[in-house]
Amino acid sequence: MAVEAKIIDHIRTVLETFGNTYLTENGALKKNKLINDLDKYNKELMMALLADEFIRKTYTEKIADVEVFKVNQFVEMLEYKSYWEDSYTKYSNKIGLTADGKFIDEATDVVLDFPYKDTVLKAGMTKEDLDKTDDADEPFLNEVLAKAEIDELLEPKVLVNAKRYDVDGVTEATSINDADNLIIKGNNLLALHSLKERYAGKVKLIYIDPPYNTGADSFEYNDRFNKSAWLTFMKNRIEIANELLSEQGVLLVHISFHEYPYLRVLLDTVLNKDGNDRHLFDMNVLVRHPQRTLTADKPFNDVMEYTLIYAKNSNYQMPKQIIEKTADKYIYQVKVDGVADEVLELGGKRVEVYLPNNVQVSKVEPNENNLHRETVRGSIREKNSSGRYYVANLEPLISKYPPLTMFKVPGIGDDALGYRYFELPKQGRKNGAYYQGMPQSSKVTKKPYPNFMDFVKEYNSANKEGVYSFRNGKKPEALVAKYIDIFTDEGDLVLDFFMGSATTQAVAMKMKRQFIGVEQMNYINTVSVPRLQKVMAGEQGGISKDINWQGGGSFVYAELMEKNQGYLKDLQKAETMAELMVVYTRMKSNADIDFRVDLAKFEEEIEKFNSLDDRKRELIRILDKNQLYYNYGNIDDENVRDLITDTDYQFNKAFYKKDGE
Repeated sequence: MAVEAKIIDHIRTVLETFGNTYLTENGALKKNKLINDLDKYNKELMMALLADEFIRKTYTEKIADVEVFKVNQFVEMLEYKSYWEDSYTKYSNKIGLTADGKFIDEATDVVLDFPYKDTVLKAGMTKEDLDKTDDADEPFLNEVLAKAEIDELLEPKVLVNAKRYDVDGVTEATSINDADNLIIKGNNLLALHSLKERYAGKVKLIYIDPPYNTGADSFEYNDRFNKSAWLTFMKNRIEIANELLSEQGVLLVHISFHEYPYLRVLLDTVLNKDGNDRHLFDMNVLVRHPQRTLTADKPFNDVMEYTLIYAKNSNYQMPKQIIEKTADKYIYQVKVDGVADEVLELGGKRVEVYLPNNVQVSKVEPNENNLHRETVRGSIREKNSSGRYYVANLEPLISKYPPLTMFKVPGIGDDALGYRYFELPKQGRKNGAYYQGMPQSSKVTKKPYPNFMDFVKEYNSANKEGVYSFRNGKKPEALVAKYIDIFTDEGDLVLDFFMGSATTQAVAMKMKRQFIGVEQMNYINTVSVPRLQKVMAGEQGGISKDINWQGGGSFVYAELMEKNQGYLKDLQKAETMAELMVVYTRMKSNADIDFRVDLAKFEEEIEKFNSLDDRKRELIRILDKNQLYYNYGNIDDENVRDLITDTDYQFNKAFYKKDGE
């Protein structure tokens, strides 16, 4: 009998003494429970195991006359799969709290990582869109990797097919400037780590609209993940994205109610590690009319979405725009034309009354010193010791005169103050042509920024923006423009690594901000890039007319150079066993198979999997995940250099050039 089989028999005999704690009623081993208790050094369990002479002899070692139980090797044996020569799967069923990427209860370099972007990339694509592409609706993938493997996985990648787009067309790109806009096609986690080489600490605003994880077919999004996988997926990307933010940078994550509370906890955990609160506020965005029922079978009508807003630093200074934008878009400017219609004597003061036909009202931008619009219910008063004027009360006149009536007391105040019953700018002309409201209690009255915005109208028309249709996958340009206006200035760098239909990049270009976009799906070349070409040509959708957009601009496009990623896609798309095994045959010839795999043993085992999904999962498992894309560190290797054009080689050298080179 093999050692492993004999060990299992001895273990089973010991575990039977614990009743159903470690064995099911039919005698099956509760492997996870056993491993977790071993990780906790359960005294009763370990004493029982070591009381068995065969187990003790096999899994103990004397060190300085102390007998040590080799728990890690014991656990590895429990997790052993025959076709793995050096198993890294021993923690594949383990879930626990981690600190700095390590389980709290042990020192190990094994971490849980979800390196794939594939299904997440489907988020924003409707099933109708899927029918128009060669991409399949694949499952979300995850795998346990060793720390060293993850480090290699996240190394900067080779960039290929580099092109420069501008108003004159498309040319090959051999260089990139600090002020260039950039679009990257490829896995966004790996792209972010590649961007780190050049852009760490330089991004002013990150705005992302990740998959909502709705889990509803009626929503027609391929973003159905369980919460733990989705949150791990987000965590990995938020951590590296935060490194790209500048010292005064901000992160905005747009989400629906499905994951909003979980995402808030995650962001607090990831971004507030030092105990300092970096959360600024959450914006509540009305996206649908409350009066309209979307589906009759819903107990409530979901009309809100949310933008979680975090700063890079806890001492972040809220931008001036946060206060300036609290005023309504316009205030009233009033001019009196002609002589007074009536003259009153109130409290010994002469009061001129100008009826509405002599009052002209126009809309103007608010003065930054008076952002709080108010309706004055004041009175004309005599001047007191502090220089304020007090005259008889005007309240009784409200019912007598129409709303647009202007009351003025000539000669009172250096600016000839006039009093009214409707909104007016605080500052007026000294010649009396324009009139002001009552003086306020302070020099400037401001109100807190409201964390609510109504964008129903813009959401209803969002799919028509940008020329190219992207049903249910677009945010309105006006919403993104609002955030860019608040948190950035012209020339600042904006990043969106869930690029989708390129709304963020289109708005950034129109608002004269620098941008970076990342997307892996093929529609980047049928929707996203063509949309930006239309923007450069001066298209008039979205915010174009409001800002008088006339076109212009440019951007650089590049792709992460695929390696095993291509085979991964083919495995995911396979719909039959035959198709799956054809891909495997190609893999054996050209793909990078995990060095730990004994293919002879693997092929014996794979035939036992009768389910397409199970066999697909095992085939995906043996691909070397470090080799999804080519690493830049290997660009000068002969077998890599031969695959890259001279122009792409020059572009990579320029892109990853370090300061001082």
